[in-house]
Amino acid sequence: MRIAFISDIHGNVTALDTVLADINQRNVEKIFVLGDICFRGPEPQRSLDLVRSLNTDVIKGNADEWVIRGIKEGEVPDSALGMMSRERDWTFSQLDKASIDYLKNLPTELKLEYGKVRIHAYHATPKSLFEVVTPYESDQVIAEKMMGSEADIYIYAHIHKPFIRYINGKCIINIGSVGLPFDGLAKSSYALLEIQEECFQTSIMRVDYDVNKVINQFTESDYPNSEQMKKVLRNASI
Repeated sequence: MRIAFISDIHGNVTALDTVLADINQRNVEKIFVLGDICFRGPEPQRSLDLVRSLNTDVIKGNADEWVIRGIKEGEVPDSALGMMSRERDWTFSQLDKASIDYLKNLPTELKLEYGKVRIHAYHATPKSLFEVVTPYESDQVIAEKMMGSEADIYIYAHIHKPFIRYINGKCIINIGSVGLPFDGLAKSSYALLEIQEECFQTSIMRVDYDVNKVINQFTESDYPNSEQMKKVLRNASI
């Protein structure tokens, strides 16, 4: 069984199209989406429509929650709250009611079994859409915050920095970001798993997409923070 996990599209349908084309070349049988579909990109509605067309399991991310109900004080730095709220309002204005209802009703985790391999997937941590767990945390911290359930593989997104580690005989994967990588490499990221009964192989895939096209989309749009977002796309860093 070959399965792919994608996340953090952030309204970048150009990147999403490219990643899905790459996935289609690899005989993937199932795609799972771990949230953050629309917010902070030039094409929120098209991104959500494309995700929904996959007819697959999708969970909610923190940015999806923000689109639904706005950004609260303390969830982002005070200096960023005003601008990010304007970005959220712009995104909300681009979506139809059916899309808002869809985001509102998304679940927050997936528990999967393939053969004897158990997978627990969530956006940030099993208990939070917002908590940041970096690739550099100690084994103890990652085990305590991310590995509470009984699984063999734990998969999350949120931090836009992909990695794979093995802790106490368990695998922890961050799948990075399709539309907004933060690790200095301006290429989309997703995770590919190949599972055979009790065995599994894990990979982080990096895919080139047309970054300049998305930068031009921001230039031509009335997005309220376009200059900053163009820098993030170009540098793959916040």
